[in-house]
Amino acid sequence: MNLAKRDEILNVMDALSGRYLKGKARAVRLTFIALLSGGHILLEDIPGLGKTTLALALAGALGLTFGRIQCTSDLLPSDITGLSIFNREENRFTFIEGPIFNNIVLVDEINRAMPKTQSAMLEAMEERRVTVEGVTYQLPDPFLVIATQNPVEQVGTYPLPESQMDRFIVRTGIGYPPEEIEKSIIKYGSIRDEIKQIQPLLTIEDLLLAKRVVREKIHLSEKVTDYIFAIVAATRDHPLIFSGISTRGGINLAEAAKSLAYLEGRDFVVPEDVKGVAVAVGAHRLICSGENESLNKEELLNSIVKNIPVPLV
Repeated sequence: MNLAKRDEILNVMDALSGRYLKGKARAVRLTFIALLSGGHILLEDIPGLGKTTLALALAGALGLTFGRIQCTSDLLPSDITGLSIFNREENRFTFIEGPIFNNIVLVDEINRAMPKTQSAMLEAMEERRVTVEGVTYQLPDPFLVIATQNPVEQVGTYPLPESQMDRFIVRTGIGYPPEEIEKSIIKYGSIRDEIKQIQPLLTIEDLLLAKRVVREKIHLSEKVTDYIFAIVAATRDHPLIFSGISTRGGINLAEAAKSLAYLEGRDFVVPEDVKGVAVAVGAHRLICSGENESLNKEELLNSIVKNIPVPLV
């Protein structure tokens, strides 16, 4: 079994969870699952719980470039992708890259951007490229969007359309840290300056190799594929759900399960891997019907998964 760079990946996760992001082990784990799967992550929580710290620490520990986009109602698509500026010395237009041209891009309060600006993210997130004035530019690899949104405040926000939500392989929250850890944070203050001094613990080449192992070497059996489809199909037939998990969502569930199997030290996926990521990958894709829109989608999907027979593999 050749799970190249797994130990190094686990060391980075332990370092982040144990020193810089105490009490946030689940968020760190799901972020790495998104990164290894080639997807993006949506952090939905109230401000001040460490979402920016997570993105900065991840970029520092992996030696990746970092860009931040603070979404507001007057943010333009060109503020994200970049624009062409006329260079008088060279007598031609020169393209100036926007913050999207980084390995890790934090899109803060994405639901405060206008729908037109939100749509500018779609091509970048799905195709790993942007098109400006008819010219297409490739984005770097690896490329991870960490978007945040506040689920409490609704004034001045624009809900993400289903097509945009479907681009996030994982949605999760940060949550409050345990009591003792939060007291320590209050006493000693922010560690933002300390994070800036993080030395890379992994090379880009190592990370790309780990992603390739997840994509090419982790086996997904027919029985586990059938199990994933059973979950997807059950969300489509549920009486409280208007629109269930899409085919892209099913693919993402398989990809995330493969990443979890890799982190667990296996070169094959078991049903427990699927169950371990099902809610984080699938709940935000559910659209409940009319009067059921206020239902807790995570609890709903959890109940669906529990009622589906687990195959023996």
